[in-house]
Amino acid sequence: MISKSIKVAVLGSIVLFASCKEESKTNDKLMSDNILIQEWTGPYEGVPAFDKMNVADIKAAVEEGMKLNLEEIEAIANNEEAPTFKNTIVAMESAGKELNRVFTYYGIMSSNKSSPEFRAVQTELAPKLSEFQSKISQNEKLFQRIKAVYDASQKTPLEPQAQRVVDLTYKGFEMNGANLDAEKKKRYAEIAKELSSLYTKFGNNVLHDEENYVTYLTKDQLGGLSDGFIKSAAKIAADKGQEGKYAITNTRSSMDPFLTYSTERQLRKQVWTNYYSRGDNGDAYDNNEIIAKILKLRKERVGLMGYDNYAQWRLQDRMAKNPENAMDLMLKVWPAATARVKEEVADMQAVANELGDNITIEPWDYRYYAEKVRKKKYDLDSDEVKQYLQLDKLTEAMFFTAGELFNYKFTPVAEDSVPVFHEDVKVWEVTDKDSGEHIGLWYLDPFAREGKRSGAWATTYRSYTSYEGETNVLASNNSNFVKPAPGEAVLVSWDDATTFFHEFGHALHFFSSNVKYPTLNGGVRDYTEFQSQLLERWLSTDKVINQFLVHHETGKPIPAELVEKIKNASTFNQGFGTTEYLASALIDMKLHLADPTDIDIDTFERETLDELGMPKELPMRHRTPHFGHVFSGEGYATAYYGYMWADVLTSDASEAFAEAPGGFYDKDVAAKLVKYLFAPRNAMDPAEAFRKFRGRDAKIEALMKDRGFPVPQE
Repeated sequence: MISKSIKVAVLGSIVLFASCKEESKTNDKLMSDNILIQEWTGPYEGVPAFDKMNVADIKAAVEEGMKLNLEEIEAIANNEEAPTFKNTIVAMESAGKELNRVFTYYGIMSSNKSSPEFRAVQTELAPKLSEFQSKISQNEKLFQRIKAVYDASQKTPLEPQAQRVVDLTYKGFEMNGANLDAEKKKRYAEIAKELSSLYTKFGNNVLHDEENYVTYLTKDQLGGLSDGFIKSAAKIAADKGQEGKYAITNTRSSMDPFLTYSTERQLRKQVWTNYYSRGDNGDAYDNNEIIAKILKLRKERVGLMGYDNYAQWRLQDRMAKNPENAMDLMLKVWPAATARVKEEVADMQAVANELGDNITIEPWDYRYYAEKVRKKKYDLDSDEVKQYLQLDKLTEAMFFTAGELFNYKFTPVAEDSVPVFHEDVKVWEVTDKDSGEHIGLWYLDPFAREGKRSGAWATTYRSYTSYEGETNVLASNNSNFVKPAPGEAVLVSWDDATTFFHEFGHALHFFSSNVKYPTLNGGVRDYTEFQSQLLERWLSTDKVINQFLVHHETGKPIPAELVEKIKNASTFNQGFGTTEYLASALIDMKLHLADPTDIDIDTFERETLDELGMPKELPMRHRTPHFGHVFSGEGYATAYYGYMWADVLTSDASEAFAEAPGGFYDKDVAAKLVKYLFAPRNAMDPAEAFRKFRGRDAKIEALMKDRGFPVPQE
C-alpha cells in the first residue's frame, strides 16, 4: 500500500454491531422519499441506486438508519425469553440492514465522490455515529445475553460457523469495553466520540492537500516525460482551467511517473515535497496536533481496560498476537532491506557521476536514477514495458486468471442496466463458467479525479451469506490511474499493474465467500491482505504474459527477450520498496508503544527513523501526517505491519504452486486455494486455514528469497 485496500473508516468501527447484509423486510417506518435507505430494486437481486444518490439525503438517512438499528438492538436486549443463539446472535446478525444500505452510499460519497458539502455532513455525523456505536457496545442487557450464549457454547459447542460468530461477537464486545463499570464506560464513550471527529478531520485534511497542491508545467518543462503522460497532464490542466499548461496532481499515480522520468530536478523536488508534505504544512490543515491527540486518546481508552498500550490491545486477535511478534518479523527483514538500499544508492550515484550530473542522490532523485540503473544493469526500460501494459488487456488478464483458478466468467452488463455513480464506472456480471450460476456483479472505478481519495482499494456493497437465503455479491475495485486523453490507451507501470491484480484479489475473496453469517465476512487484518498479495503472482505467469501483454499500437505480443529482462530484474529496487514500507510500519508500531504525553510527531518520526538507521535518500511510504491507514480510522492502526506478515504467507504459498505439476495453474492446488484460503473468509482461524492449505506453518525463508535478500540461517 503500497496503498491498497481500505474500507471507509466509520464502517470499520461499527462492523461488529450491524449486519453486512443489505436485504430487508418491508418496514413501515422507512422514509418513503429517501432513496438511500430504501430496499434495492432492479435486476441482480437488487442494486444500489447510485444514479439517484444525493448528499442532501445522507444526514437524514443515516439518522433514520441508526434509529431503526437501535430499536432492533433494544428489542433483542429486552427479549424476555432465555438467551439463545437464534434470538440473540442471529437476531444481531440480521439487524442494521437499513443502515448498511445507507453506508454503501456514504462510502461512495466519502471515498469516490467527496465534496465540501459531504465533508460538512460527515463532520457533523461523526460524533453521532460514535454515540450510536457506544449505545450498542455498552448496552449491558445486550452484552449479558451475548455472554450467556457464549458461556453456554463453551460447555456445549455449536456447529463451527455458529461457534465462530459467537466467539467473534463476544470478543468484539469485550474488546470494546463491555466489561467496564459505568464510570469507565462513560469515559470510553466520550473518547470514542472525540476520536471519530479527529479521524474525519484527519482524512479531510489530507484530501485538501491532495486537491490543492497541483504543480503546473509549461512546454519547456516536459523533458523526459512520455507523450501519453503529457497528453493526460494537459487534459487535467485544461479541466482545471489552466489551458496550455500541464498538471501534476498531488497523488501517487501522477507523482510517481513524474519523479521517475522528468529531467527537471527542481520540479522533481517540488512535486516530491508537495506529496510527502501532505498534512504537514503548518497551516489549518496540518495533522500533527490531531495525531498527538489521537495517540493520547487511544492509550487512555485501552488503559480503561487494563492494557499497557494500544498495540497490546489491538493485536490480541490478530495472527501476530502481540506487538513483540510483529516487531520481531519487521526487524528480521529491516537490516537486509536497508543494506540493499546502500547498494542501490551507490549504483545510482555512480550513474549520476558518469552522466556528469554533479549531484548527490536525494529522495526526489531516487526513482529517476533507479530507472537509469535498471536500464544499465538489466537493459530494461520501464517505459518500454509500459507499452505492453494496457489497462483493458490487464482487466482481461485478471478475468482469465479468475476463470482458471475460480472457474468464474466476467460478462459486461449493458450500459444503463445497472446504475453507477460516475460515467467512468463499468460493471460486469460474474457467473460460474460451467453452470452459468450467477455469483454477483463487479464494479470498476479506475481513474483519478477530484473528490476521490488516492490509492487503490476494494470494497463490497453486498456480501455473500446464506443464513436467510443465499445472496449474491456486489464488489468493487477502485484505482487512481491517470485518465488518458481521448483516443489514447491507458498504459500503466508494472508496479501499478501488480496493484491492480492485488485489489482484484480482494474482489475474488469477496466473490468466493462461502459463509453463513455476515460477521464471518470480516477478516483478520494481518491475514486478509495475504489472499490479494498472492494473486499478484499471476501477473508474471507465462499464460498471462503471452496472451495479454501486447503492444498498444501494433498488437504484437511482448518480446521474449523483454520478458526475460523483467524476470531478471524481479528483485531490482527491493531495497527501496521494502524499506519505504517497513519504515511506515515500524513508525506505526513505535508511535503506539511510546508514551504520547507531550509527543511531538515530526520530532518523533525523525528521531525514530534516525535510530533505526533509515537511509536519508528515501522517505517512508506514508509519512505520519498523511498516514490515513492509521489515523483516518483504526483499521490499520498498529497493523500496517500486516502486509509484511501476509507477504510471508504469500511467498510460502506461492511455492506450493511453483512446486506443483501444473505450476501456477495446477487444478489440485487451485482447488485447495479456494477451499481453505478464500471461501472460509473469517469462518476459520487463519493459522489453521493456512496449515490446511500448506500442511505446515509459513516460514520466512521464501519471502527473503523472493526479495533477493540473504536467507537467515537457523
